[in-house]
Amino acid sequence: MRRTASARLLTGTALAVALAGPTAVGAAPAYGNGGGTLEVYPATVTPGTQVTVNTTACGAGGTAAGDASAVGAGTFVLAPGTHKEVAVGQFRVPPGAQPGTYEIVARCDGHGNGDEDGHGRQVSGDLVVTLTSTRPPAHPPAHPRGSVKTGVGGALGPDPVQTAAGVAALAVAAAGGTWLLHRRARGDRI
Repeated sequence: MRRTASARLLTGTALAVALAGPTAVGAAPAYGNGGGTLEVYPATVTPGTQVTVNTTACGAGGTAAGDASAVGAGTFVLAPGTHKEVAVGQFRVPPGAQPGTYEIVARCDGHGNGDEDGHGRQVSGDLVVTLTSTRPPAHPPAHPRGSVKTGVGGALGPDPVQTAAGVAALAVAAAGGTWLLHRRARGDRI
C-alpha cells in the first residue's frame, strides 16, 4: 500500500469515527488511487465474511469488473445499484484467508447509459483480514443468576436473621460436641 493511500485511509477512518461515533468502526470507506473511490464494507473482516464493494467512479448505470484475487476471492462484477451512479458488487473472503491488508480493485468497463465517463478507470480500496472479530457481540454475555435446586439446601440465604441463627446453631453444636468428646476422653460418664 502506498503511503498516500495509507494516510487517506487513516484520515478517513478517524474522521468517520469522530463524526459517527463507535458504530462507524470498521465501516469507513477505503480510498483508491485517483479518479474516484472504492468503498469496502466492512473494511475489517474475518475469514468467511461476505464483503460489499461499491463505487461512483463508473458513472450513471456503469458497471465494473472487480478483482479480489489478492485475498483469494477471485473476480466479481459490480452492477448498477439502487442508488443513482453507484455500482455495487459482493464477494466472500475465503475461510482460509490469512491475516493482512489486501488491495481490492475495480475497473470500470463503460457499459452505462451511453456514458463513457468512467471507461477504463480503476479504483482500489483496502480490506483488512483479522482472525478476531472487531464487531461487538450481537448479545452481551449472560451471567448466571439465582440458585440451583439440588435438594441439599444451603447455610447461607437471602435473610440475614436466618443466616445468623444457622451460624449460632452450628457454633453451639460444635462446642457441645467438643465438650462431649473431652468428657469421654477423660472417662467421665454422662
